[in-house]
Amino acid sequence: MYLKEFMYRRVSNFCSLPLFCCLVGCGNFQNKEIELSSTGLAAYELVEGWPKLPDGHSFGNVTGLDIDSAGNLWIFHRGSRVWPIGIPMHETKIVENTITKIDKNSGEIAASWGANIFIMPHGLAIDKEDNLWVTDVGLHQIFKFNSRGELLMALGEAKFPGNDQTHFNLPTDVAVTSDGSFYVSDGYGNSRVLKFSSKGTYLFEWGSKGQEKGEFHLPHGIDLDTDGNVYVADRENNRIQKFDAEGNFLTTWQNRSTDQFYSVTIDHNREQLFGIDYEREDGVIKGSDIFRFDLDLNLQVQFGRTSNYTGPIARYHDICVDQEGNIYVGDILVNMVQKFRVVR
Repeated sequence: MYLKEFMYRRVSNFCSLPLFCCLVGCGNFQNKEIELSSTGLAAYELVEGWPKLPDGHSFGNVTGLDIDSAGNLWIFHRGSRVWPIGIPMHETKIVENTITKIDKNSGEIAASWGANIFIMPHGLAIDKEDNLWVTDVGLHQIFKFNSRGELLMALGEAKFPGNDQTHFNLPTDVAVTSDGSFYVSDGYGNSRVLKFSSKGTYLFEWGSKGQEKGEFHLPHGIDLDTDGNVYVADRENNRIQKFDAEGNFLTTWQNRSTDQFYSVTIDHNREQLFGIDYEREDGVIKGSDIFRFDLDLNLQVQFGRTSNYTGPIARYHDICVDQEGNIYVGDILVNMVQKFRVVR
């Protein structure tokens, strides 16, 4: 069991935002340093005025986030492009820059590129060499870039969906191993996970559309722990599934708060898993929650929509955690990034 306590602090000039605390196990809240572990008190507060964007600058739908080795945040967003409703996918490339680097210390833009490359940005992952891996659900492709924006690898055939070893159907995310091999969650169209070598050679795959163990209904986010286990945000099944490196099912966690679970990320420093969900009821947007688990998928912390969150209603699409344990979430409702600072 876990107990929740909430303390509130004004951290912006437009609303009162909560300092979220969760006590796991037994004990009482005390005014001392907070132990960020599965047996201690973890607290996060929404950071005011972060990131520091130039006047007039804005993001499109923020769909992908990750942290590089220096602790900087990279953002994958859609610029002026919006998801088509009831019409075919867009055909033209986005004219604005779609990839942005935010400096760890200043919170300011340190780099920006990606114009005229993508149709519909989705997932982003960064490997140990600080290469960026992104998915484009409009192009049905996976791309690997270095941090300067130079293309290193492309998989899939542009604008041609498929379900074989060389085609994808609206792929959603990538997770890269320490040896450079990588997994792809594929995705809106195929409901499968594939593994490739570091050179992009197909190795194997698993999954099909369904609700049973090892099946998916829109694998939307994917990440790996240090043992090589694979965690998949099975969005429309509203759950996390955990597999070993060969795709053998290990365990699952079923969300009971709402009906869509969007993304997962591993905090390797603390061996924790974070995730996000989204709720819309009878056409009314309720918002998202942030979850923290141990690596056996035992829930430790949950806050946001269900925990007296009084900030702007958000629809979190992706999540990542930096070396200090701070949480970053990308919102596609009002097109922003939120940072939740660890409070000690």
